[in-house]
Amino acid sequence: MLTLFDYRPSQNAWKVRQLLHHLGRPHRTELVSIFEGEGQRADYLRISPTGTVPAIRLDDGRTLAESNAILAYLADGTPYLPADAYGRAKVQQWLHFEQERVESVIGTLRHWTLTGKLPRRPPALVEVKRVAALRTLAVLERELAARPFIAGERYTIADIAVFAYASRAEEAGLPLQPYPHVRAWIARVEAQPGFLARMHPYSEDPHSGDELP
Repeated sequence: MLTLFDYRPSQNAWKVRQLLHHLGRPHRTELVSIFEGEGQRADYLRISPTGTVPAIRLDDGRTLAESNAILAYLADGTPYLPADAYGRAKVQQWLHFEQERVESVIGTLRHWTLTGKLPRRPPALVEVKRVAALRTLAVLERELAARPFIAGERYTIADIAVFAYASRAEEAGLPLQPYPHVRAWIARVEAQPGFLARMHPYSEDPHSGDELP
């Protein structure tokens, strides 16, 4: 049975939980207490080279890390990843966008805000992240004005990936009210059969206010 290495407050990990739920794929879960340093253990680094979550271990012992790589692997041959080369490449385009322009700015600001780390960060760095995050939301607003889902007419893993942090922008201090097409897309994603509405707060982890080892 597939094993998911998870840290529940992580929206990167939520992505994989969401796809597994859509697919109805049985799996077992091992929780990784990343703020206590468990991600830096030698045995875990053999699974996830950067010590991050999520990661998966297959039945045959092979492992895979990085949330969007895991999504692409698990979605192969399913309705959540197009079968044609161009459609798959469009999904990959938005998976790359998500890591560079969504998770790295909205996700980071959200984490700093919800764990009380924001005052510890240089104000100039916070402002750079905030400006970049607003630019990201503007891109999403423009693109989602043209089609119902981020990579085309169908809901795919690109939507799961981008939704994970873009939908939580207000928790990062970024208002969504000016972006009606983004808000409408969020509602469409939340209306998908099998949508996992539960988000795990950082307050579940008493160590989440610590800095990563």
